[in-house]
Amino acid sequence: MTHFTANDWEIAAGLALIIGVSAVVLWLVFRKRPTVEELERARRVFLVKSGRLVDGMLLDVCEVEAPIQEKKKDPVPRTLTMLLFSYRIAGAEYQCSQDVTNLSEVVDAAQVRAGFPCTVRYQPGNPQNSIVIAEEWTGLRAGLPVLPSFDDPDPIDVSHLRPWRG
Repeated sequence: MTHFTANDWEIAAGLALIIGVSAVVLWLVFRKRPTVEELERARRVFLVKSGRLVDGMLLDVCEVEAPIQEKKKDPVPRTLTMLLFSYRIAGAEYQCSQDVTNLSEVVDAAQVRAGFPCTVRYQPGNPQNSIVIAEEWTGLRAGLPVLPSFDDPDPIDVSHLRPWRG
């Protein structure tokens, strides 16, 4: 029967530690990181599932030139379509924007009108994290509400309010 000395156990523990640290470092270096689009989609899905609703106002739709990323081999400038909106929660006014460039199948930016009301989804603990449009949900409204009109309303009988007048 072979007995290991304390020195042998220290060497084995050191090798196990080096192998473990090397495995973690290799995993961190070679893992697939989510793209910016994937992170934004995950944020929208989170807000659709757990966000609270509040009334807001569309401020503007504008196009912004995105900065050129130097890591890409063929830097092509991108134009982002931004939806600007505002809303109020507990007396605090928030003005936010949302990139709707990748949501062209959900919303047509040319149809969005400034000054129209909308519904905003926001994160309760972080109210500036908010959206108006997602793949499964939209807070845009078709137009201003139209109240029903009555052509010839019946006169109201108020004789019971003034019994002395008959």
